This record gives sequence, C-alpha cells and structure tokens, in this order.
Amino acid sequence: MTLFKKIKSDDDIKGFIKSIFDMDLSLDGSWGYSQELATIIKQKTDTTITQLEHSIALMRTYIEMNIALEKDNRYTGITLNEILREEYNYNNLIYHKVTYNITAIKEIKYNAFIKEYKANYGNKDFNMSNHFDKRKKASLNRTETYWFEVSKII
Repeated sequence: MTLFKKIKSDDDIKGFIKSIFDMDLSLDGSWGYSQELATIIKQKTDTTITQLEHSIALMRTYIEMNIALEKDNRYTGITLNEILREEYNYNNLIYHKVTYNITAIKEIKYNAFIKEYKANYGNKDFNMSNHFDKRKKASLNRTETYWFEVSKII
C-alpha cells in the first residue's frame, strides 16, 4: 500500500486552508491525526457538524494524496465515506473521532479512464460495465481516522 505523509502539525491549519482552498474556517489545533493533534472547530458554519468535519477531512486527504505528491504519483477522484463516529469527553472537552473509508485513483489512470469514457460514450459496442469495473479495480482504498475537538460548537 502507498504510504502518504502526514501534514506537519506545526502548520497553521486555518491559514493553510485559506491559502490552498480559499476558505475562511474558524479552526485551530492541528490536522486531526490523534486526539492530541485534533482539529479544533471554534465556530459553526452554515452546514452541519458532520458536513463540516467531512469537508475538513477531505481537505487533509486531498493535500496528502494530491497536492503534496509529485505529479506522476498524485491521486484524484478522492471520496470519503464515514464508516464510524465516536464521541469522547476528556478534560471537559468534547471530541469526535471519525473514521472514513477513502477511495481514489492515480491521476494518470483517472485521466485515461475519462478520456476513454468520453471517446466511447454512446457507442453501442462500448462496454460500460467493463469500463467501471476497470475503474473500480484501479482504485486505492484506505481507512483513516480524523479527530475533531468540538466543545465550542456543541
């Protein structure tokens, strides 16, 4: 399995997200790799807590699997599906420990699949099921946990 580097915990998460994704989120802490390195959500947004957590986890994953890698090693088509959610109370703080199943395809392969699909869509001889089976087989699956400290918004 491919190993992805963790984002340095000394990075300013709020500033980093603003510079890469142009989003102003009221965050502090780190990138959620452990309870000690939890992402602190300081203020609610227009979305639910679950949606906000998913968005932050997707940003971290996109940085790890795309932005931080050399062009030939990048992944795209990244999706996160929540598979487990736990809540912990520790030292009068509330934490969400969320586990996601992540799927993605190497960017080079993904672009080839898109090109094949566009070139053959509508062609009666194009085996759509076979095409999507190949895409599924080319996908990487990984499971990652993300810690959020949510005391200020619950």
